[in-house]
Amino acid sequence: MQRKIPCVLMRGGTSRGPYFLASDLPQDERRRDQVLLRVMGSPHPLQVDGLGGANTLTSKVAIVSRSQHPGADVDYLFAQVSVDDAFVDTKPNCGNMLAGVGPFAIEAGLVKPGQRETLVRIYNVNTETLIEAVIQTPGGAVEYDGDTLIDGVAEAAAPIKLTFLDAYGAVTGKLLPTGEATDRIQGVDVSCVDMAMPVAIMAAEAFGKAGGESADALDADRDMMRKIESIRLEAGRRMGLGDVSKLVVPKPVLISSPSRGEGVRSRYFTPHACHKAHAVTGALAVGTACALPGSVASRYVRPADFRGGVLRIEHPAGAIEVDLEVEDRGGTRNVKRAALVRTARRIFEGSALVPESLFT
Repeated sequence: MQRKIPCVLMRGGTSRGPYFLASDLPQDERRRDQVLLRVMGSPHPLQVDGLGGANTLTSKVAIVSRSQHPGADVDYLFAQVSVDDAFVDTKPNCGNMLAGVGPFAIEAGLVKPGQRETLVRIYNVNTETLIEAVIQTPGGAVEYDGDTLIDGVAEAAAPIKLTFLDAYGAVTGKLLPTGEATDRIQGVDVSCVDMAMPVAIMAAEAFGKAGGESADALDADRDMMRKIESIRLEAGRRMGLGDVSKLVVPKPVLISSPSRGEGVRSRYFTPHACHKAHAVTGALAVGTACALPGSVASRYVRPADFRGGVLRIEHPAGAIEVDLEVEDRGGTRNVKRAALVRTARRIFEGSALVPESLFT
């Protein structure tokens, strides 16, 4: 017998996946993860028996519920469902999927829409942080059509402004989990930064790269990928995350000077393949690193000595801009607030079917 689970398939930013109400999934975490694996068709390289798209960017799930936390409207639990392994990681957040949470919550009846735009206060369960999302709702209905383009998505859509209020030390509790702006790991300078997402930032030139290579070209360099993974494992240990061999954090980043203008160029890994565009949370971490004196990223950012404001981050599909409010206090630098604009689209609504036995 099959169980029908109501779900909405949505694009959030440059990612895609099903959005569920928490009440429609098993409350037991083990059973919930088994259901998500079945829904997405994992583990299988093609995810042919599920909704997954055979890529980490399309094997993501958003779980939403009315919030019990002060100052928040809804709770959002992000689940990264492994493509090849029977593993669901709920440690990190995903800022791209986050873009779809506000529209989903409004249309699910969890948040009452305004007549022009609606502020949805989202509590991210994974990182215990608060994000404000501004959704266009003319006439009290979510508007998806618009003229905002984001690199990595072909069509324009209505803008969704995301403001991260307290993403400092989202997973480890510290902006610099190792206590240093730069560590030396296996002969490579590495900046371990935790702002919305734990990352391990390294210079592209340390691996003989210019920094502008395509995602496919980087993935094809197996020797480099093995070296990056080895460094990532050690970085995770030093960041207090323990054995991260089965986790998707920290995310490796290769940094270099921008190809033109101001900002920086980034190649973000998910972690075992280069992102075709860029993760939102990863962009916040990279932007923050650019503002930290002594970090690897600060060596490449233009203008030098970046102290906040709008920063352009180049990626394989174009660029993403983040707006950072930075403060200096007691000889240390901290990011108080970070914002950026994404878009989302409701693609399909219906039911995902899984064996009833997974619920019992």
